Amino acid sequence: MKKVYQLDTFRAISERVGQFNVQGKRFLIPEMNRIGAHLLAGVFRSFGINASVMETYEGLDLGKEFTSGKECFPCVVTLGDILLFMKKERERLGNRFNPENYVYFMPESDGPCRFGMYNKYHRIVLDTFPDLDRVKIASLSSEDAYSLDGLIPKEKMRDFRKAAYLSMVVGDILDRLLWKIRPYERDQGMADKFIDETMGRITESFSKHSCEKSPSGILNDLVEIVREGKGIIDPDIPQKPLIGVVGEIYVRSHLKSNQDTIRTLEKFGAEAINASIAEWVNYTTYDQVRLAKIAIRLNLKKFRLKEIKESLLRYLKYNLTLFHQYRQQTKAYRMARNYIDIEEDHKIGHLDKVLRKNNTFSFEVGTEACLSISAALECAHMGYNGIVNIFPFTCMPSNVTSSIAKPLMAKLNIPYIDVSYDGSFQPGREAALRTFMYQAYQHFKSHGRA
Repeated sequence: MKKVYQLDTFRAISERVGQFNVQGKRFLIPEMNRIGAHLLAGVFRSFGINASVMETYEGLDLGKEFTSGKECFPCVVTLGDILLFMKKERERLGNRFNPENYVYFMPESDGPCRFGMYNKYHRIVLDTFPDLDRVKIASLSSEDAYSLDGLIPKEKMRDFRKAAYLSMVVGDILDRLLWKIRPYERDQGMADKFIDETMGRITESFSKHSCEKSPSGILNDLVEIVREGKGIIDPDIPQKPLIGVVGEIYVRSHLKSNQDTIRTLEKFGAEAINASIAEWVNYTTYDQVRLAKIAIRLNLKKFRLKEIKESLLRYLKYNLTLFHQYRQQTKAYRMARNYIDIEEDHKIGHLDKVLRKNNTFSFEVGTEACLSISAALECAHMGYNGIVNIFPFTCMPSNVTSSIAKPLMAKLNIPYIDVSYDGSFQPGREAALRTFMYQAYQHFKSHGRA
């Protein structure tokens, strides 16, 4: 009996987790980055897919009910999101509820990070509910730099990928606009109100223009928003200590999971900048270029002609993809920076060199630790006044980051703090962040900032 159950489980994972055509389905996107998730949904809608962002964190108790506590915290949050959504849909539609009308979007990564197992575990849990075994889970993987094969029709794939990537970049820019203006707003609450309103405007712009060949309509709307946002700044408010935020991508980006850490830092006098979402996508593409180069060298040594050709084609494909991503990103940031001095994004190749320079860590190891350690070093070099590492409790890559970055920052006399989250509220956390900000302010007084 146990063997039959295991075979059924493996069959469910192989048949109902993957890259499915989502035309005609309701496509459910979990919220990670608040702005970026809605912009991505707008891109899908522009290409004729009924996409929506699910309500988040309200189903946390459901997520905890069907997990053991050993899972990575984002797994618990996203599981709760989909379970609560399906529960409400069943209650709303009654007999008209048809699970086959929904596709749940849960990407994955390769390597040792537990993120690669979320959609498999979600599949197992969904299959324990009546009819929810018919809800398919659409997945993309970092193993092929999030290729869209099977998810989007081939003739639309190129245009869709460009628009989807641009949605991440624009989401990052709007986040950085918020973090730039909120610490210096003329009246309290103006920045939040402005971003909430403009998020709807730019989402509508992506819904309208993403399927067009040119992104000019979207970029023009972005420029108008940036110009308006700059007017919220009170020029009489003096500069504040600059804090760099690194860590695990979901928890550092998901406001409710990290209990709005950036707002807490701002409360104690910071101007904080979180690592971007596009950085991760650029990293996965860069990593494919790096792996293809290694394959070319190995195949040349063994003179395997067929494999040399395949590796060379992969190298050219991902190099070209990375080139186009950087070009899109640079253009969007340049247009925004014409009006306000937001921070540009790191180039992944440069972060790789930062690690190799002193043999600090290696991209050969992989995981987000590569990005977090190198970004912390780069922020220190650029004159930041402190580093915050945000991550899920027990996160392996982030604990690696802590073990390496913390002593490095101490050596450089840069204030540093680890902040882990598991859904609980710790009474000492705010005091720890306040103490960290006191140290950052002392660094600011002594050294200034970039």
